[in-house]
Amino acid sequence: MNDVFGTAILDYQEGNHTEDLITSTSISEEDSLPLPYLFRDFPEMPALEKTALKLSKGSVLDVGCGAGSHSLYLTSKGLDVKSIDISEGAIKACQLRGLKNAQVLDVMNETASFDTLILLMNGSGIFQSLAHTPLVLSHLKTLLKPGGQILIDSSDIKYMYQDEDGGYWMDTNKDYYGELDYTVRYKGEEATFSWMYLDFEHLKIACNQAGLTCELVEEGPHFDFLAKLTVN
Repeated sequence: MNDVFGTAILDYQEGNHTEDLITSTSISEEDSLPLPYLFRDFPEMPALEKTALKLSKGSVLDVGCGAGSHSLYLTSKGLDVKSIDISEGAIKACQLRGLKNAQVLDVMNETASFDTLILLMNGSGIFQSLAHTPLVLSHLKTLLKPGGQILIDSSDIKYMYQDEDGGYWMDTNKDYYGELDYTVRYKGEEATFSWMYLDFEHLKIACNQAGLTCELVEEGPHFDFLAKLTVN
């Protein structure tokens, strides 16, 4: 798959920013994602992200770190942070920004252990499907040190299926309404991949299957939430 996100992130880091990312999903029209937003500082971050960063402790694994903004903040606070992403471009940008422990790595291939795992900017996206969620959570559980925590944000997008009469229409080809096809375009390149927005109740069920306790930490203004997962 084309590294569209990584190409855009690296362009911005290297001063070659001439356009923004264009995103769309199987249930939404095209929208612009300004690249500067991926490089935001702590004051510019949404409240849920700020809360997650404040709750982070000890050694931290930043899963799907993107441009590294969360990792940079935690590093500035003296935490030991490992930043991973499957995007080579994103990791190169992270390294250029000064993150010394940034690696191209799928979290399913991670073997080290940490006090805190953070999965932010709709961290549930990496689950890809409801059926796959308990499997990923079970692996994340093995990466936790005793007393460790997973901090993850997501959104319940059921509202996007509501019609004017208050009823709901659903894609009968999907097992779960939060499972989407996500497309990104940048400078003529395009990539489409599976992505998921997971509501809190389904996250809680999947956590129970994986032997994790799921606690609702904070709710955002637009059906989004931050959860803390710990070992039962």
